[in-house]
Amino acid sequence: MEDKTYNIGVEATLEVIGGKWKTIILCHLRGGKRRTSELKRAIPKITQKMLTQQLRELEADGIISRHIYEQVPPKVDYQLTEYGESLSTILNKLCVWGEKHVDRLNEQDQHVVLMNRDKVS
Repeated sequence: MEDKTYNIGVEATLEVIGGKWKTIILCHLRGGKRRTSELKRAIPKITQKMLTQQLRELEADGIISRHIYEQVPPKVDYQLTEYGESLSTILNKLCVWGEKHVDRLNEQDQHVVLMNRDKVS
């Protein structure tokens, strides 16, 4: 196995949570367990295939856990692991910064819509 090299720590962070969807998924999981269908509704622009892929990658990295209920039809939910919870402070700050950025853009008459304000911050 080849050694990995990072120039700065944020590279290692972004390898795990980078990309368009992972951080958004993690923000939705800060509030507790969510079923796949709840995540899909909360992130309407993500495809089912992409949601499944991102959830699998986050699970493989130990950031989230998947719980499968033995019932028909099967029920699956996801939640942050203890390791994943360690990202909460970072995620909270990203959400707050984004809200302030949207407010700033609106103050500049750019008419940006923010559908939901963060409830966890």
